[in-house]
Amino acid sequence: MTDSVSTILETLQKSPFRRRFRLSGRDITYVREKGMDTVAGHGRQFIKERQTPMRGHPIFIAQHATATCCRGCLAKWHGIGKGRLLTAEEMEYILRVLTAWISRQMPEVPESAGRDLFGPTS
Repeated sequence: MTDSVSTILETLQKSPFRRRFRLSGRDITYVREKGMDTVAGHGRQFIKERQTPMRGHPIFIAQHATATCCRGCLAKWHGIGKGRLLTAEEMEYILRVLTAWISRQMPEVPESAGRDLFGPTS
């Protein structure tokens, strides 16, 4: 698993596919209205429960932009192996990557929001 969120975000910006993703005006408004903690909470649920559509929620856009959208991308870009459930630590890392990317799209939202939403890791 890649340790530095900033490092992986910089690496992902070198991918023509990944760097084309941007939050829409609707997504930015949604994050502003709901707040990063709420959006990160949605992200936590999405990571645990569902596939990643291409639009419909800021987290979905962030998942594609950060290569956290599927197990293949997680393995290729983040070193998180396939064929098993994600650990709590891996889910927290994914959420940190997602919220950091959203924060870069919305500089007034602090990158630290959304950390430790999965509780303590053992």
